[in-house]
Amino acid sequence: VQLQASGGGLVQAGGSLRLSCAASGTISSINAVAWYRQPPGKQRELVAIVSSAGNTNYADSVKGRFTISRGNAENTVYLQMDSLKPEDTAVYYCNLKQRSRHYWGQGTLVTVSS
Repeated sequence: VQLQASGGGLVQAGGSLRLSCAASGTISSINAVAWYRQPPGKQRELVAIVSSAGNTNYADSVKGRFTISRGNAENTVYLQMDSLKPEDTAVYYCNLKQRSRHYWGQGTLVTVSS
């Protein structure tokens, strides 16, 4: 299984970005895909997660601003990030969990300027 994350960049506070995570390889129909982020000098934290059934959960810090969704393209998950804040600056990683194993993408940098 390989994960390819993309869509990061530099944006002003209040702006929007959409991250994409494309999975390839042997993907189970039962899985969960999550976005994590690691701000500079801090630990990695869970941002949002979506199950294969479409159930979602978000960190309190992004509720109402970020939306995780599964795309029409097979094995693609998006993270729509609106009303971005400087504290959202981080490297964002996508994660796939299936059959009790975790797979990680390479990370994409999001920088929000004030």
